Amino acid sequence: MESSISINKSMRALTVIFERINLTDRAALVNQTSAFNPLHIYRTYIANHLGSFLGVDTSLIYSALQRPQTPDKGDLFLPIPALRVKEKKPQELAHLIQNGDNYESDYRLGLYDPNNPDAGRKRIIVEFGSPNIAKPFHAGHLRSTIIGGFLANLYEEAGWEVTRMNYLGDWGKQYGVLGVGFSQLGVQDALERDPIAHLFDVYVKISALGRKEQENMENMRNVIANEKLQGHRMADMEQGLELFQANSRFRDLSVEKYRESFARLNIHYDVYAGESQIKGESMKEAEKLMEVKGVSERSDGAVLVDLTKYSKKLGKAIVRKKDGTSNYMTRDIGAVLERDKEYRYDKMVYVIASQQDLHMAQLIKIIELIGKKDLAEKLEHVNLGLVHGMSTRKGTVKFLDDILRDAKEKMHEVMKVNQIKYEQVEDPEKIADILGISAVLVQDMASKRINGYTFDMDRMTSFEGDTGPYLQYSHARLCSIIRKADIPSERLKEADLSQLKEKHATAIVQKLAQWPEPVTVLTYLWKLTHTINSSYDHLNVLNSELELKLARLTLYSCARQVLSNAMRLLGLTPVERYQMRPS
Repeated sequence: MESSISINKSMRALTVIFERINLTDRAALVNQTSAFNPLHIYRTYIANHLGSFLGVDTSLIYSALQRPQTPDKGDLFLPIPALRVKEKKPQELAHLIQNGDNYESDYRLGLYDPNNPDAGRKRIIVEFGSPNIAKPFHAGHLRSTIIGGFLANLYEEAGWEVTRMNYLGDWGKQYGVLGVGFSQLGVQDALERDPIAHLFDVYVKISALGRKEQENMENMRNVIANEKLQGHRMADMEQGLELFQANSRFRDLSVEKYRESFARLNIHYDVYAGESQIKGESMKEAEKLMEVKGVSERSDGAVLVDLTKYSKKLGKAIVRKKDGTSNYMTRDIGAVLERDKEYRYDKMVYVIASQQDLHMAQLIKIIELIGKKDLAEKLEHVNLGLVHGMSTRKGTVKFLDDILRDAKEKMHEVMKVNQIKYEQVEDPEKIADILGISAVLVQDMASKRINGYTFDMDRMTSFEGDTGPYLQYSHARLCSIIRKADIPSERLKEADLSQLKEKHATAIVQKLAQWPEPVTVLTYLWKLTHTINSSYDHLNVLNSELELKLARLTLYSCARQVLSNAMRLLGLTPVERYQMRPS
């Protein structure tokens, strides 16, 4: 007798079990992802049943249930010694479990119900993207946008109420410079046409002009503020003087442009916040709390928080500059307090580059020190590495639209290699755009979040290897098979799945049953698509007899659905037809 049990149930047997345990009536699962994954549901049922049957802790059984190394060993594997039952030998316990007949249970499974969104729903703010107005949308912003968009999708899929927030950099010295620059060099028509590019152009020119006139501070003062004047201007900004009202218009026009660009990535924001939007009273409240709690101190005219008392790595954080103006830290503390009052969030995630590790650690520690420990525990910094070598084909300025334009053009070139198939595509420009965006998104998410990676246009737009176009090819090929089979989808429910006896069919079923598992979505997708694409020579649909054709078509239809769901979770738009592999 083995001291372990291999569990392998047919789909029909699983259906019977699911009916017995009444999946329509849901209670708490061991693992949240279980509600969407057949094997996890089965795993949960086994854990709860055996826990009651053997008097063993349910969570111990659940964690002990594993996947075998190879599919032929079954779907789940339970090493008996891991149950830690001292009264019986592993062989005796295995025999008892295998021969037990008490498999009826009144256990009820359940979780968050999307049809009842108020039941146990948690709130989260995901702050991501956050570019600076009048500056290029650089690589760090791209990574934050892609990863943040995915995290927001993931939390939403798990039942959280998600607020997607873009916290724009629309405050500081550069906006004083920009205000002066636009009054001299700005063109209204250009601003209306492409605000981000025009404001960047103005900023570059006014900054260059300021550098040329550094030797003559009197003349320079008419072009760009010196350090003292910048302080005054920043103070004026906080008082809302007319000189800086133009920045509000710059911001509004830039937001509209950003909306268009982000929409191409299948990303939307619920809120466009920004440094300029933080209320003065919120910052005053933060400063008052720091003062009352004895957290802050004055030093050479500035106000700072000495965090070296708690950790030398944290250093000292300035919360008010010498000239009396606020800084990033002041406004970030104010933002935490404001958002807590407005959104009553259970969690707030900042998706920001790892260069901000110190700033974020300081921020969270200060929130804790002002008597808001519970609030501090809700804050999380998801840091990320940088992208190297990212430049456009027509220059070095890295605007988001330039990056997506280049990816689209590259994919268009690849598609045109096979002119016959290219002419079959209904809207090649649109498909090239979707493929290019898929290439950008997948290359980013395929890299470890904390590590940097090198931007490689040729590699990411290839159909060979694990790339965005390869995923799209896999989806389109399934769509092609389903389309050519020409069988109404409602007939799939008639399929006799016992016809699926080949190991390649079993492998696909097992991969589908693993969705969604607590691993990276891309890792799952590579495994799924590799399994599907290696099965076509063995599971022919079009030339099979009707019963077998229907069963295989059902299998491929399920595979296409899961592939589509996973791709959409990543922010991709699955395509159904295009010139696939270049010949």
